[in-house]
Parts: sequence; C-alpha cells; structure tokens
Amino acid sequence: MGRLTGKTAVITGAAQGIGALMAKAMAEHGAQVLVTDVQDTGAAVQAITDAGGVAQGMKVDVTNNDDLAAMVEAAKAMGGLDIMVNNASIFATLTPKPFFEITDEEFDTIMRVNARGVHQVMRAIVPTMIAQGGGKVVNIASGTFYYGPPGLSHYTASKGAVIALTRCHARELGDKNIQINAIAPGLTESEGLRGNSGFDMARGPTVASRSIKRDMLPEDLLGTLLYLASSDSDFVTGQTLNVDGGKVNT
Repeated sequence: MGRLTGKTAVITGAAQGIGALMAKAMAEHGAQVLVTDVQDTGAAVQAITDAGGVAQGMKVDVTNNDDLAAMVEAAKAMGGLDIMVNNASIFATLTPKPFFEITDEEFDTIMRVNARGVHQVMRAIVPTMIAQGGGKVVNIASGTFYYGPPGLSHYTASKGAVIALTRCHARELGDKNIQINAIAPGLTESEGLRGNSGFDMARGPTVASRSIKRDMLPEDLLGTLLYLASSDSDFVTGQTLNVDGGKVNT
C-alpha cells in the first residue's frame, strides 16, 4: 500500500516538467491525481495511467476563480480534496535582468501568478478541506528568497510571498487539521530550464556553492513532497524546507 493510498491530490502547473513528475510520483504512491495547468495536461495524465495510476486532467488558470471552483468540484467528484500542491509558477521562461529594467507589467504578471495564485487557490479549496476534516497543502517556493540572486528580483519577491503565505495560512488553519508547508528548491535542471541559456552564468557558481556538488534534478524534490503530503508530517506546519543540496543553511 502506498503512502497516499485513498487520497485525492490536486496539483497546479503540472502539464510538464517538475509538476508532471510530482503528479506521477503521488499517483505511484496511491493517490488519485487531478492534473491541472493552463496548457494541455494530456501527456502528463497519459504517463500516469500508462503506469497503472489514476489521473484526470483539466485546464485551470490559478488566477481565474471560475476555473478554481470547477477544479474543486472535479476533485470532489474524484473522491475529495486531500492534498493540494501549489506548483503553478512563471520561472523557466524568464530572462534574468537588472531590477530597473523590469517593467511594471512584467512585475505584476509574476506576482499575480506566483503569489496571488496561491492565495486564490487556497481561498477556493479551504471550505472543502474544512468540511472533510483536514488536508495537506504543499506550496512550491524557491531558495532564491534566502540569498537574493541578481536578475530575478520579481521572481524572488513572488516566492518570498509564497513563504509568507505558507506561514500565515498555517497559523489560521492549524486548528482545522490542515497542514500547510512549502518546499524551497534550488536551481533545478527542469525540462523547461534546460533550454534557457539565460541561466548559464548561474549554473557553475550554484553547483560550487552547494554542499552536494552536482546539478539538482526534479527527482530530488520527490522525497520531500511525499513527506509533506503524507501523514508522516501530521505535526509539521508553517515550515519551508530547503531542498537545494546544502546551498542555503537556515
């Protein structure tokens, strides 16, 4: 029996890359998974079902309240809403640049999706989680919050907001048996990032700054995800776990 058997998990931004891999891992551990994204989720769902898992896909924009309401209803139809993974984010398509070259529109777009999107998802799912007696929320933040890399001030600010929301939401919902935690990955060689040469200058120094001196792969996040999504973390809430090979010590 898997660690998530009998649970229904919802993950945003899961059509490809890290999100798709997380969805597959949760399915492999027994969860029914609702795979959501603004892009086509067909390939991610197919990968899960081909491996014997249970998954459905749907188009969801985390900044659209109607989409989020439909997402909650779809999860309930699958059996409930036990696990919510807030993974949707804009990052791999970014081109690092000095903060004074970032337009107001670009800044607002990053904050709307990466930070406000978490707020909107939480507002949508909380009534269902409370009604069913609890749940798990895993927010995907970023280690950039801790060291402030140049060229990514808007992204770093948005992920700092995710950490802040994690702490605040955990305080407000602790007595509802809803545990809310975050993962702060280091620079991860995801499917999308591999093709972005804008991050080439950061790759070597990042590996050199880690205690574990190698590239970080998407698979490196799965153990922490499963811990935070399972009953193993029932007395852990409001925390942000750095998964970065030891670059940041907090």
